[in-house]
Parts: sequence; C-alpha cells; structure tokens
Amino acid sequence: MTDLSFYAAFLIGLAGSVHCIGMCGGIVSALTFAIPANKNVFPYALAYNIGRISSYCLAGALSGFLGQIATQQSQSALVVLQILSALFLLMLACYIGGWWQGLAQVERLGKYLWKHLSPISKRFIPFKTPMHALPYGMIWGWLPCGLVYSALTWSLASGNALTGAKIMLGFGLGTLPIMLLMALGIKQVSVLVRHPLFKQVVALSLACYALFMFASAFGFTLF
Repeated sequence: MTDLSFYAAFLIGLAGSVHCIGMCGGIVSALTFAIPANKNVFPYALAYNIGRISSYCLAGALSGFLGQIATQQSQSALVVLQILSALFLLMLACYIGGWWQGLAQVERLGKYLWKHLSPISKRFIPFKTPMHALPYGMIWGWLPCGLVYSALTWSLASGNALTGAKIMLGFGLGTLPIMLLMALGIKQVSVLVRHPLFKQVVALSLACYALFMFASAFGFTLF
C-alpha cells in the first residue's frame, strides 16, 4: 500500500466525521453515563475508540482478503472493485451534502447482524475500568454505517488483507479526533460540523475525490 492510500483514507475519515456526529453522537454522549462518577472521561473514551478502530481493521482485512480472491479469479475484478469504491464514496458525498439519501438504504443491510451484536455490548456497562470500554467499542465498531461501508469498499479494492486493514486504520484514525472531542463534551465541534456550509464543502471535496477515483479506475491520468 502506498502512503497516499493511508493518508487519503485518513482524510476521508476526517472529512466524513460529519456523518459521525449524527450517527454516533448519541452513543458517545451515552458513554458518560456508563463511566463511574468523578472519573476522567478521556481514558474510557480512548479505550472505546481503540476498540472501534480495531473492529474497522479486522473488517478491512476481511474485505481485502475477499478482494484478493476476486482479483485472482478475474483480471477485470480489480477495475470493477475500484469503480465500486468510487461509487460508494460518491454516494457518501451525496449523503453528507443532502443531495441524495440512497446510502441510508445500504446502511440497513447491516441491521440484521447488528440486532444480534447490540445486546452483547450491554454486558460491559457500566464500565468498571477503561478496559471494559474496549470490548464495548469493538462491538460498536460493527454498527451499520454508510461511512464505514464506503471505506470498506476501498479495502476491498486493495486486493490485499494487510493493505485493507491499514486503509481502515487510517480511516479510523481520521474519525478519532471528532469522536474524542464529542466524548469530552466540546460542543463547539458539533456546531461546526453540523453547519450547512461545512457539510457542503466536505461533500464537494469527497465528490471530487470520487471522480478522481473513477478516472483512475478507467486509466485516465488527471495530474
């Protein structure tokens, strides 16, 4: 994997954090009620997010492995997977920008699995120590999320398990700052990322990168 792929995944995670506010904001806020009174929130929030990102890496490795199998079966599979990842990124841009909500339908595909995982997470609350927040985060890492699905298609297109895991690591680290700031109760972050203009700028940036990915998949060089 090139460094560009890792950093691009990081930036997509950072930009896509706009989606995290709506999808995971309530979950992160609820963490404070699971933490013992008069305890520092940060180590619990950090452990939760480490668990969440660990699940992303596992999902990325599985996706990359499936992509590897597909590309070994067909030479054209790689191009198809690259187009798919660009399409999902474009769908994410439309979702964040409020232009088209089709990605919400895709999120529903993961609800069956989540129905079985969600009750398990309740076994770890309230948190006695930060280590109890770690498995809780690992379970919540499988929450149906269009942003995560978009990143996973990129891991799928990588055609390699290790590369897929690294892409999801970069993506997860990109989502980390806003998730931590929300857990610490810094409301100004929420106000900023919910601003319509901010959402439009993020959506346009993601859409432009999706078009770049489309062009690359078809062999066009833009720069």
